Amino acid sequence: MFQSFLIKYAEIGIKGKNRYLFEDALVDNAQRALDNIDGNFKVTKEYGRIYATAETSYEYEEVMDALSHVFGIVGICPMIQIEDCGFDDLAENMIRYIEENYGEKNFTFKVMARRARKNYPMDSMEINAELGGRILDAFPNIKVDVHHPDVVFHIEIRNHINIYSKIVPGPGGMPVGTAGKAMLLLSGGIDSPVAGYMTAKRGVVVDAVYFHAPPYTSERAKQKVVDLAKIVSKYSGPMNLYVVNFTEIQMYIYDKCPHDELTIIMRRYMMRIAEYFARKEGAQGLITGESIGQVASQTMQSLAATNEVCTMPVFRPVIAFDKQEIVDIALKIGTYDTSILPYEDCCTTFVAKHPVTKPNINIIKKSETHLEEEIDRMFQKAVETAERIAIE
Repeated sequence: MFQSFLIKYAEIGIKGKNRYLFEDALVDNAQRALDNIDGNFKVTKEYGRIYATAETSYEYEEVMDALSHVFGIVGICPMIQIEDCGFDDLAENMIRYIEENYGEKNFTFKVMARRARKNYPMDSMEINAELGGRILDAFPNIKVDVHHPDVVFHIEIRNHINIYSKIVPGPGGMPVGTAGKAMLLLSGGIDSPVAGYMTAKRGVVVDAVYFHAPPYTSERAKQKVVDLAKIVSKYSGPMNLYVVNFTEIQMYIYDKCPHDELTIIMRRYMMRIAEYFARKEGAQGLITGESIGQVASQTMQSLAATNEVCTMPVFRPVIAFDKQEIVDIALKIGTYDTSILPYEDCCTTFVAKHPVTKPNINIIKKSETHLEEEIDRMFQKAVETAERIAIE
């Protein structure tokens, strides 16, 4: 059983004088992820290395799953960490490591030593050669291949000595909490959960708002969105999900505005409401799952008309993706099967038969003047009665 895991990062390493801020955020996020499982893990950093060390027994797969959801991690290395010792003790530990972790002793290998502590009596090349010789003596069926080995044994000479040979890929990205906060317009579709995931991957804290239209959308549709938020939060961390009753506003728009403009005008009011909650949460922007040309409300002209009501920047991570590319990410992160459940959201329920694809902003604004009598009251009611759900 490995008592420790070396957590590797990449982009954080080029952050210069601010690097420690990103390292600290990664330590905190990894600790939070591991607090939910057995092992009483302690996550620490030391001279460019981050370690997760167990104090009690744990389930290996649970640890790997928890760390695989932490943005900023590019590699997870199960390892043994031994006290500083002479070469003979190091070689004995290396032989024991192979005996315990490799059933079939029939593979090619190379040794890659890194001597971060320069007062160790052997340099990296000497450790590579001598340790390789000890391994060959102990296991006759194991062969050296320095160019294309089956296994690479990593030896790090630091205050302690780290031994590992497996590097499990992490999700990459930047630690959540290092790049501000944004509000995600989360529907029950495929695109918006992917957009939330991708934004969180760049270090942004994500909260979400969902527009519910009872009785036209069911409680199952709402639960579907809650479930999607829970999946995204495995990567993004805890989020607040605001569930807004949008029925009254939708019906008012339906009654007062041209039907070919319904989708655009409804989207504009969704953006206004989302921006209200973004400001309430101290966010700096909005996130949508819009992709150019995918539907009528996502043409360049439609996006411009939607953006016109916003004072905050609107981030669209999947703007240039085709549908299959978005689906592939949804499958990878585990949202796809939930997204395709057949429960309608408010956008699809009130879609026009022939929606305008090249809306003129001036015409849209003129149509919105038909709403002036009641829309402010409805807006205030919608935001005041919104349900806030804490997603852990």
